[in-house]
Amino acid sequence: MCFQAEALNLDALFTDETESFRFPSEPEEGDEVVLLFRTAANNADSVNYIEAGSPSGFAMIKTDSDDMFDYYEYRLKAGGCPIQYCFSVTKRDEVCYYSRLGPVWQYPDTGWFTIVPGFSTPDWAKGAVMYQIFVDRFYNGDQSNDVVKDEYLYIGQRVMAVDNWDKYPDQFDVGCFYGGDLQGVWDKLDYLENLGVEVIYLNPIFVSPSNHKYDCQDYDYIDPHYGVIVKDGGEVLTPEASDNRSATRYMTRTTDRGNLEASNEFFARFVEEVHKRGMKVILDGVFNHCGSFHKWLDGERIYELSGNYEPGAFESEDSPYQSFFKFFESKWPYNDSYDGWWGHSTLPKLNYEGSETLCRYILDIAAKWVSEPYNADGWRLDVAADLGHSSQFNHKFWKDFRKAVKAANPNAIVLAEHYGDPSGWLQGDEWDTVMNYDAFMEPVSWFLTGMEKHSDEKNSKLLGDGETFFHSMNYHMSRMMSGSLLTAMNQLSNHDHSRFLTRTNGKTGRTSTEGPEAASEGISYGIFREGVMIQMTWPGAPAIYYGDEAGVCGWTDPDNRRTYPWGNENLELIEFHRYMNELHRSLPALRIGSLKSLLAGDHLIAYGRFFNNCICAVAVSNHMSEQEVSIPVWQLGMKDGETMSRVMLTYESGYNVGKISFAVEHGCVRVSMPPFSSVLLVGDRD
Repeated sequence: MCFQAEALNLDALFTDETESFRFPSEPEEGDEVVLLFRTAANNADSVNYIEAGSPSGFAMIKTDSDDMFDYYEYRLKAGGCPIQYCFSVTKRDEVCYYSRLGPVWQYPDTGWFTIVPGFSTPDWAKGAVMYQIFVDRFYNGDQSNDVVKDEYLYIGQRVMAVDNWDKYPDQFDVGCFYGGDLQGVWDKLDYLENLGVEVIYLNPIFVSPSNHKYDCQDYDYIDPHYGVIVKDGGEVLTPEASDNRSATRYMTRTTDRGNLEASNEFFARFVEEVHKRGMKVILDGVFNHCGSFHKWLDGERIYELSGNYEPGAFESEDSPYQSFFKFFESKWPYNDSYDGWWGHSTLPKLNYEGSETLCRYILDIAAKWVSEPYNADGWRLDVAADLGHSSQFNHKFWKDFRKAVKAANPNAIVLAEHYGDPSGWLQGDEWDTVMNYDAFMEPVSWFLTGMEKHSDEKNSKLLGDGETFFHSMNYHMSRMMSGSLLTAMNQLSNHDHSRFLTRTNGKTGRTSTEGPEAASEGISYGIFREGVMIQMTWPGAPAIYYGDEAGVCGWTDPDNRRTYPWGNENLELIEFHRYMNELHRSLPALRIGSLKSLLAGDHLIAYGRFFNNCICAVAVSNHMSEQEVSIPVWQLGMKDGETMSRVMLTYESGYNVGKISFAVEHGCVRVSMPPFSSVLLVGDRD
């Protein structure tokens, strides 16, 4: 065995907030909660449960033992208030404290375990395989709804219909449309299902003049350019047009009630089909700001000229929506002195504090799309921490938002975009979880590539630093309760950052400085596969950005929004993702199991996931040469004489799924790691 019984064995100490060590893991008020704590067998004199503010704690009872470990139990009743706790372990004159940050020798001031009675995240989202789709660039399933050349002006330029699907995005790309739509996603559901996708996350799909649609024009309707156009007609811009007053075709397409209702009905049928296949749909909610085209503002006079709409706040001081925006001057009609997010006039900031009507409207929208007949399964919230003009209002709004969504659909998820510490919003009454930058994307990117997530910065000190990887991961994971952690969106790439495959080349740059071709120069498939290995075995919901699995490269926005390469896919990478998705889905430890760090060295990490009899060990070696690695799997409960099967080995030129058994000897498994490789081992237990 790899430890000595004489001293307090810190590596054997373990507990967490998963249901293996806390039952129920997400208790309701009034529930009896059972807490378990693990020590090495016959290695502790006593173990105490300690609540915050009570340093002395309460003695735990040893209730179970095996050849390797003792298990101590404490029972409590969940009341109406949150509970923060940690543990102390005593052996002779040694006293060790244990929090979510692991064992320390002093009373912890952070990283406490937390129980919030009544807070739970949807079970379907825990460890779910997600797939993010930037709709315009995924697949064109209905050419009749495509944006046409000169249909309207956007940010002073005429929109363009791109007829070459393989064309690299332009520098000014927001008004360039490739034709992807919801019918295209529907047409590729077989592909997504076979890939192993469980949740589809769609970038915004509501009416909007841009291809990214983060500048909403109408929250009530799906954009007919993504949905259905049943009434077409009108004119595109005249050659001399300098505004959108002559863009009558765009007005017809986006304001005609027949087009809008037909697109909503199509979306309802789309979600129904997705649900039939056992998958879910998450919508992108952009509620901090809308767009200057929005019917409430009507900065382009689209709705004024199309008729049958109330006047927008840009047009008239008497508009019913005037209080929805903050105006700095009183200069109607056509008042352009409104507050724009980060100063952008195309992104008017919504003035929630000035309008209770606006608040109610957005809460109704939040409930509408997760209810019949649309039945979406939750929201991803854009720049959620920016909403409102004060932190006090921001928190109040998200509390109300959660109540509205959960009342409409208790099983819907509320998932926010956030950079930095999210803990203030993850107290059980606001967001369920976050896009996991701090506790996934950034530590993985620094460790494997030495690159910042935009490819704007390189740091050789962080490249391959296993100690810093675990330190960063553990700290940021400790800022989230386990329910939030297990549902967090773990991405390697997305629409805001460079493609991870490009980051493997270790080069700083953007398409404006290096050119798009350089994004695929010097890339490492070995490092890329290591990233996928971590993504599919780390706590959280692995979220694939469309095309990553097919080998798409790209610098940061807009180059990261290239089209999916239908007919030119890297089929080997797709098959690799299928294997990894299936392993992730079929092994309970990888979906909801405990995490235990095992090794942290130079360009080397190893960790384990375990749940009941399902035990997995992962090692990642980013070395340039082959090495032997001894993984201390006894810390996961594997015993001498047992075996573990290698179910996946990745390396620079490919991967191997041929099963090879490794015996556990002296508490460890020894594996040979090729350069830039990773391995997944599974304990051979029934």
